[in-house]
Amino acid sequence: MVSYPDVLLFISGQWRSATSGKTIDVIDPATEEKIGTVAQAGPADLDLALSAAEKGFDRWRRVSALERSRVLRRAADLLRQRADEIAPLMTLEQGKPLIESRLEILTSADTFDWFADEARRTYGRVVPARAEGVLNLVIKEPVGPVAAFTPWNFPVSQIARKMAAALAAGCSIIVKAPEETPASPAELIRAVVDAGVPDGAVGLIYGIPADISAYLIPHPIIRKISFTGSTAVGKQLAALAGQHMKRVTMELGGHAPAIICNDGDIDAAVKFLGNAKFRNAGQSCVSPTRFLVQDDVYEPFLNKFVAMAQTLKIGNGMMEGTRIGPLANERRVAMLESLISDATAQGAKLMLGGKRFGNKGYFFLPTILAEVPVAARAMNEEPFGPIALVNRFHTIDDAIAEANRLVYGLASFAFTRSLKTAATLSHSIETGMLTINHIGFARPELPFGGIKDSGYGSEGGLEAIESYLNTKLVTQAAGIS
Repeated sequence: MVSYPDVLLFISGQWRSATSGKTIDVIDPATEEKIGTVAQAGPADLDLALSAAEKGFDRWRRVSALERSRVLRRAADLLRQRADEIAPLMTLEQGKPLIESRLEILTSADTFDWFADEARRTYGRVVPARAEGVLNLVIKEPVGPVAAFTPWNFPVSQIARKMAAALAAGCSIIVKAPEETPASPAELIRAVVDAGVPDGAVGLIYGIPADISAYLIPHPIIRKISFTGSTAVGKQLAALAGQHMKRVTMELGGHAPAIICNDGDIDAAVKFLGNAKFRNAGQSCVSPTRFLVQDDVYEPFLNKFVAMAQTLKIGNGMMEGTRIGPLANERRVAMLESLISDATAQGAKLMLGGKRFGNKGYFFLPTILAEVPVAARAMNEEPFGPIALVNRFHTIDDAIAEANRLVYGLASFAFTRSLKTAATLSHSIETGMLTINHIGFARPELPFGGIKDSGYGSEGGLEAIESYLNTKLVTQAAGIS
């Protein structure tokens, strides 16, 4: 049995209740039962968090890059040591299988390790001058306090990407974590604080998302915004940030194409894409959704893909062997039912699943639809659930046209043995990330982000830290005596 805590705010180095005393219930999506509460921040709490972040930034920016690196490394070590304690909390509140929760925590530790090294590499440069006695310096400085808004589907790793980069650069950060999954983010913050981050350098708040974003984003103390979530909300927040000239990173929705060519390894495609599709019950912005399969291998792929999905055990994430846990809430169940009903009404073939599972909890069967009309809502709206849409294509140009048809451009997948085809896809697919013949993104050392309506900016690789740094030119001539 796992004891789930009542989660508090973390402001100025202290765990505290909301000033108003208000809380929000936390529901286990596998049982639909209340398991705890989380403090609901109001304006008074936000003012305290902002003041703390301002003071924390002044302290943290003065810490040497070497010491910042050491703190981040200690945070990574603490996350690994505590993974077995944090993972059950994540599974209780989010629903994903315990093995996935533990893996998320360990990969978050890797993220802190990566940015521990990047903290030492926030280099400027010397630019050769045109005149004798002139010194041109390009200096990198932390942008200032950051407001980060993170989702419930990956409650630790999404914070880790933002927080590790911000801290490595010398910024302070206020995290508005998800109210649905508050306990695991709180444990991440605890690890970072125990690693030696000074008071105010990190803050953690929960509350009404629209109220908090409307308060924090325009505030003059906040100088950088980082958001992960839906495209619709992201556009609203980006517009608000733009009104106040705030730097923004947006990692938004996707509707990823997965292109399986005639010469592709079908068994590998079924294995890799199946794992990617049904991980976290399909509740991932980079989940493959539109499976585009070339004529000659369409039937073999579809048959093997259905057979693989039939083997996946669905149930409570705390139970051994579970591969698919519940959806986040009742709204997700209703949305998936609506998408499937619309697709089948337009002629799509239901090959597997298509309905809720069990009488308690927000479980949904792994679902495969074939021959889905392009006009179907599921082909145009991000499903964000365990639904795979499998259609055939004739030529590679057909596949590229369908891949690029939508406004999304986050992740794309392909399987081919042809170097020529791989090169064509690499140059032609409108996407922030393309992985060919394996699942190769979401590593700390690699860029992670999208284009078009999937956002802008990167939360991985050496590119990630740049958005937390200002560039200052100092050009100096020798003094005149």
